[in-house]
Amino acid sequence: MSKKDLYVNGQKKSEQVGDILTYYYKDGTVRAKGPFTEGKMEGEWIFYRNSGQLWQVGNFKNNQKHGRFQRYDKNDELEYDETFENGKLVKKE
Repeated sequence: MSKKDLYVNGQKKSEQVGDILTYYYKDGTVRAKGPFTEGKMEGEWIFYRNSGQLWQVGNFKNNQKHGRFQRYDKNDELEYDETFENGKLVKKE
């Protein structure tokens, strides 16, 4: 692992196990996690705030938003619910 793959405190920035890629915050808390194949984000990804609280759930196809994307505010209320097709917004609720 090179220094560019680590924060200055030695915490790794990301780790891939099989097809699942996990990104970390500097303190080791999970930042995002999802399928990563052939160098691209695929399928459902889950994003977290530094506190560990759920922030977003979204789907990707060929590294582009594709499908439903939901974002939650700090009170765990749904902030927005959007649908994308090949990176383009097609529906907003």
